[in-house]
Amino acid sequence: MITIPYGRQDVNEEDIAAVETVLRSDWLTQGPAVERFEEAVRTYCGASHAVAMNSATSALHLACRALELGPGDALWTSPNTFVASANAALYCGARIDFVDIDPRTYNMSVAALSEKLEKARKAGRLPKVVMPVHFAGQSCQMEEIASLAKQYKFSVIEDASHAIGGQYKGKAVGSCVHSAITVFSFHPVKIVTTGEGGMAVTQDSGLASRMRLLRSHGVTRDPGQMSSKAHGPWFYEQIDLGYNYRMTDIQAALGASQMGRIEEFVMKRQALAKRYDDLLADLPLLLPWQSPLSRSAYHLYPICLDRDRSSLSRSQVFACLRENGIGANVHYIPVHTQPYFRAFGFDVGDFPQAERYYADAISLPLHPRLQDEDLLRIVAVLRQVLL
Repeated sequence: MITIPYGRQDVNEEDIAAVETVLRSDWLTQGPAVERFEEAVRTYCGASHAVAMNSATSALHLACRALELGPGDALWTSPNTFVASANAALYCGARIDFVDIDPRTYNMSVAALSEKLEKARKAGRLPKVVMPVHFAGQSCQMEEIASLAKQYKFSVIEDASHAIGGQYKGKAVGSCVHSAITVFSFHPVKIVTTGEGGMAVTQDSGLASRMRLLRSHGVTRDPGQMSSKAHGPWFYEQIDLGYNYRMTDIQAALGASQMGRIEEFVMKRQALAKRYDDLLADLPLLLPWQSPLSRSAYHLYPICLDRDRSSLSRSQVFACLRENGIGANVHYIPVHTQPYFRAFGFDVGDFPQAERYYADAISLPLHPRLQDEDLLRIVAVLRQVLL
């Protein structure tokens, strides 16, 4: 029985009251709470526009659609991510490929990206979109990626599903200084939750308008977008093939309330990560390295077994944690090794850094409701099995 989950939402009485207010109102969806939540995230990130959706997967999909990714195009992302990052390209009929990770940050390697881009340029197969993933809450090297985007003429979507509350070079992740669009997730184990939900932020009004249209069936009531004159206040037109990706006001009310505590959440995660760093320093483990250029939102605390100092397998350590009620997890099985993606021609050995990381990785519990006694218990179990 798991008594210490690896992730857990922190919902307080103010959050519950915010949701109750919506439930007692006339608007359960397509109402003012969604706009309030969008404004809270937009303002926090320093973006010009925010578009709330029912999941980060939906937001990734519409970010790709807004950038006109389609058949004949390619999107490159990290193999160290959840499958949704890659699936967004396939939803658009585009090709998918991956860029191996940096062995320190576990994020997309700029060196590997640069080398792959030059080979692709010579072969005439450059990507239209590159989607770096801010794994565990730490930003990728976005300035370098943006420089490559300018050189090789591709667009950048930041998959920041782990990283709301994070910073890069003093600016909030989501400021879109180095990208066209940034996408956040609000799943219950993430920094801020709406139950299920996602959001795309951008500085580009055209991209925002496009995503707003597509999230609601491609239907508009804006006379400026219609092909004919409106016949009355009831009139609407479908001008594109869109989707029902809308977020409800119930979800948005929870999200807007949670945004009031985002700094508290991130600071608690930072403090817990520092505590882990101190208590695990002498164990045969590789602890998460943090770039001095960024502030991680610490969605995850991933450790790796140090093969130079330990002969134990990841399975042995993982089993011991679970047997003691500790909800350890693993993030992620490299996407290219999944059966569905192997059917595209990918195989084990294609991205060795991601595979090497996966072979030894364990995500330890990390969330704002984790108490010091919980953390000490986790560390004690690790000491028992490792020493």
